[in-house]
Amino acid sequence: MRHLYLLRFGTAGVSALLLCTAVQAQQAPGAGQDDLAAQLESLKAQLAEQRHLLEALRTSMHEQQRRIDVLQGSEPVDNSRLARQRGTGLRAAYLSLADLQDAGSAPETLPPSTPQPVGQAPSRPIRPPEVAPLFEQPGVLTPKGTYVLEPSMQFGYSSSNRVALVGYTIIPALLIGLIDVREVKRNTLTAALAVRTGLTNRLEVEARVPYVYRSDATVSRELFTGTASERVFDTSGRALGDIEVAARYQLNDGGADKAYYVAGLRFKSRTGRDPFQVVTDCTQRCVGENATGTGLPLDLPTGSGFYSLQPSLTWLFPSDPAVLFGSISYLHSFKRTDVSRLVLDGVREPLGTIEPGKIFGVNFGIGLALNEKASLSLGYDHSSVGRTRQNGVTVPGSVRTQLGTLLMGFSYRLSKDRSLNVSVGAGLTRDTPDVSISVRLPMTF
Repeated sequence: MRHLYLLRFGTAGVSALLLCTAVQAQQAPGAGQDDLAAQLESLKAQLAEQRHLLEALRTSMHEQQRRIDVLQGSEPVDNSRLARQRGTGLRAAYLSLADLQDAGSAPETLPPSTPQPVGQAPSRPIRPPEVAPLFEQPGVLTPKGTYVLEPSMQFGYSSSNRVALVGYTIIPALLIGLIDVREVKRNTLTAALAVRTGLTNRLEVEARVPYVYRSDATVSRELFTGTASERVFDTSGRALGDIEVAARYQLNDGGADKAYYVAGLRFKSRTGRDPFQVVTDCTQRCVGENATGTGLPLDLPTGSGFYSLQPSLTWLFPSDPAVLFGSISYLHSFKRTDVSRLVLDGVREPLGTIEPGKIFGVNFGIGLALNEKASLSLGYDHSSVGRTRQNGVTVPGSVRTQLGTLLMGFSYRLSKDRSLNVSVGAGLTRDTPDVSISVRLPMTF
């Protein structure tokens, strides 16, 4: 307020000085009335200009004092502004500072020496900060009119040295047959291309096309030979995988201390190589007393062989500086009738009706922004696979399988439209792949 007193004193001083000058002009000998009037008009114009300048300075000082009060905490901050900034990470601090600079800008009538804000404030975020993606569902939805092209590469390795029933694959953790397996080493490499776009700000659709390469090495004993010697059976397969399409919808607005809920629906086709189409190493039959051969496929399938539908519900909860997230899902695979297995010499072995087990899934985790470009995520994914049924009866040896994976992800923004996402998974149960590595490169257009 000291500056305001100085302004008032300066205004009174200028006015007094101008009045004294006018009086002296009137008392000056020989001064004409026209000259006196001209001097008075000039003094009045100078006085008006000085008052205009002082008013501009007074306005500027009032604004400066208001900004100082806000920074010192003497003036309450708008709660709506705090609600918008909470839970949006470090970037919100920069946006808040930019807002403060914009609010404190001086009027255009200030002298050129008055400080002005420099640069352009970044645009306000319209969605929560992205975290390193760990699961198939992305953390946030794609804005309307935006396209995201995401090439990815995933590698998985699993090793099992226990007795299991094998024959043909329904899902990566469930094998059916009559061969005594001592050790299996499996390598899977999947290259995929995903495209998604936002139809509205709350609805996005996605399509994913994978290409799968698999290589298995099985150490086993010859079936029904009574020998203790073991042999290695190598097989591989490469082909198009199962194409998937998905849609996701944001159910609510969310906000500070409010979770975001996203409902999703994913449909998986059977475009990959069918497990019932590959040739199985059986001379005549793979079941019964006359079984001969290993019972293993000579070429590995690249698809599940079943149409599947998976609804899910994902939630995100911003809690500055972290973001909590998780989802629940249910995978239903439609049964197939009149299924037969292809053995050597083109012979078909009828299997009847096959119905894969239902899969219940849950995952959760936490994402933490390290800076403007990097973020780190930790999570856990668990799936419970039900029993497979054949001709309405549970397949002998088929049990409920639990798959648990501990995941860690890292994301780095390479540019405005590109980012690199890397995730590593470690299997916690015996049926889960020992290790999985995924690399994604989403590009926004």
